[in-house]
Parts: sequence; C-alpha cells; structure tokens
Amino acid sequence: MIRYKSSIKMGNKEELIGLLNQQLADTFDLYSQLKQAHWNVKGMEFHALHKLFDELAAETLSFVDMIAERATALGGVARGTIRMASKLTRLEQSPDSFDNSEYTITKLVERYAQLCESTRDSIDVSESFGDKATADLFTEVTRGLDKSLWMLEAHLL
Repeated sequence: MIRYKSSIKMGNKEELIGLLNQQLADTFDLYSQLKQAHWNVKGMEFHALHKLFDELAAETLSFVDMIAERATALGGVARGTIRMASKLTRLEQSPDSFDNSEYTITKLVERYAQLCESTRDSIDVSESFGDKATADLFTEVTRGLDKSLWMLEAHLL
C-alpha cells in the first residue's frame, strides 16, 4: 500500500515502484554475478581481476541501495531478496566456468550492456511519469554503469 504524499500521481507512483523493483532485481543480479566472478576468477590476471570485480560489485551494491530506497520513498516496498530478484531479473545466468578470464569478462560486459540499456530506458519512463528525481537517480546509475562497462571492455581490446 502506498502511503506517502508527493506531487506524483498515485497511478504513476505504482508504475514507478514497479519500474524501480524491476531495475532493483536486475541490478542485484549483476551484483551477485560480479561477486561470483570475484570469488572464482582464475588465471594469470587473477589478482587484478579479483580486485576489479570486487570494486565493481561494491559500486553496484550502492546502486541497489539507492534504487531500493527510492522505491520505499515513493511509498512502495523494495522487493530486494535474492529469491525476489531471481524471479524478476532479465539478465542471463552467470557463467558456470571462470577458468578463462576473457570469457568471464565478455559475459560480464554483456550483462552490463543489458543493464545499461534498461536503466537508460528507465530515465525516459520516469520522466514520462513526471518523476524527475527517479529519472535523476537512474541517470546517476547509468553514469556509473557506463564507466564500469568501459573498464571491462578495455580488458578485451
């Protein structure tokens, strides 16, 4: 039940909370895939990638928190458990093998690109519902995701 007052129309709030929860699930899934890669990476680049994946995961976790708190600020419930995220996420499953760092990075690049696109789309949707604050939040998240995507892609050149 949405209880908090704001200038955003009630129906729009419900749509925005749904959008935030979808992005929350996808972002939380990316976080867990980064931690999976961090824990399991192998090879000559182990130390650098182990550290990089952990840094990217920490940044992504901050996005998870921002998105979840915005959903609750709008009067909704942040659907942020692992089970909830696994039901809603649109990202592909994490790879089963981490022996090849190029393969692992390629798969993470694909996940980042997908999340960048949906987050960028969320900016426009938020603005269409008259919520510049949520649009701004998604803009900030997109900026961070774009930078991380660039850092990962640089390993593949």
